[in-house]
Amino acid sequence: MDYKGIIIEESLADKDVLQKVKILSTEVEPVTAKHQTPWLKQWTMHTVEIAEDRADQIAAALSQALEPEHNWYADFKNKDYHFIVYRGKYFKVDRHRPDLYQTAKEYGVSLGIPEYQVDFSPQIE
Repeated sequence: MDYKGIIIEESLADKDVLQKVKILSTEVEPVTAKHQTPWLKQWTMHTVEIAEDRADQIAAALSQALEPEHNWYADFKNKDYHFIVYRGKYFKVDRHRPDLYQTAKEYGVSLGIPEYQVDFSPQIE
């Protein structure tokens, strides 16, 4: 089963990774104080689809494509697994084991990402 998720274009130092995924839709959202990214005026959020057989490859590429100056993450999931990608590291969480989210959340918070942004949903959709 293919994966779906969101990639924020402004989070990427290397936008070529967007050529490796299928973009389903794009939404531009003005930045507010809640985003905690005052150096940006907007977030360009691409809803993407990733083939199941390329998920690990895309996660690795995305982890290298995220810009290094600020701490960003991207994530994508299907009914069984949730990939949570940080710069230089990614987690593949079994969605049937919600306890496994804790390590990925703690890592994100340790980078300085606001806790509300790394409150990943273990809910099976």
